Amino acid sequence: MQIGLIAIDMDGTLLGSNGHVSPRNLAALRAADHAGVEIVIATGRRHCYAMKVLRQLDLNPALALVSSNGSVVRTIGKAELLHRTYLPLTTSRWLCEHMAEYRSTLVVTFDSVRPDGEDDHGALVVEHLDDLHTSVGAWMTVNQPYIAHVERLEHALEGDPPIQMMLAGPVAKMRRAEQRLLEHEHVYAVGVTPRERIHTAQVAIHRTEYPLRDLCIVDILPAGCSKGNAILRHAAQRGLQPDEVLAIGDNWNDVSMLEAAGHAVLMANAPADLKSQATARGWQLGPSNDDDGVAAAIEAALSALPIGTRW
Repeated sequence: MQIGLIAIDMDGTLLGSNGHVSPRNLAALRAADHAGVEIVIATGRRHCYAMKVLRQLDLNPALALVSSNGSVVRTIGKAELLHRTYLPLTTSRWLCEHMAEYRSTLVVTFDSVRPDGEDDHGALVVEHLDDLHTSVGAWMTVNQPYIAHVERLEHALEGDPPIQMMLAGPVAKMRRAEQRLLEHEHVYAVGVTPRERIHTAQVAIHRTEYPLRDLCIVDILPAGCSKGNAILRHAAQRGLQPDEVLAIGDNWNDVSMLEAAGHAVLMANAPADLKSQATARGWQLGPSNDDDGVAAAIEAALSALPIGTRW
């Protein structure tokens, strides 16, 4: 069966360690689009932050961007809204209380995207700054125009509901935060929690780890939100089956789409404990993000060779 849709993560996958898309990766994206294969970018970044990179690539404006790990889907051109799921206000307020020990690392995200793809001030709301500057200083600096600093996060949870919440900090601390979240029966970890527990859940969490930087990000989303669900929904709307989908990713927040797709490639720069599961999960191991792993996977798919043949 031919590949009809290719879902690609951004950080650690499409982007090299320098934060840019290589010429070979960009050429592969354009070749796939020219061949009639739909490209979908699927990222943990919110739409505005992803577009900081994608806007420079001059891609097909109709391409879909799955952002915030699946809670929002928009086109990359005029930011046309295709799908959005909110985190209920009551749930958001409960999370602030439940995660009181970790409030200094907590960010609340609202969907305030304009037609030009930019966010308004207040798209990101924080209660504390110091810990976040220590862990994700570069991100805080780039996003400074969008960050509102409030005395208490609950003050921001009186109007429109958010699309997600995010915890960011050292790996060990964030793994403890993840366990704290999972103590509650209505919270599940995407790609990790047994399926029988998921049907009663209200909150989905996604972990992204960068061990070399001692950085872990835990995204807190509405139940049912994941890259995998977003990709399957988008594929179905295009009349495509999972076997016609190729997913390429590098981290724990990509597991849902790697599992959902009929063909999956995990980058060589993925965390070691995730790579150890690749064979059992039926994924191919591809080159790293600095070795044009995305291009290698796309080129193999376009040539109708089995994924991984050229590696």
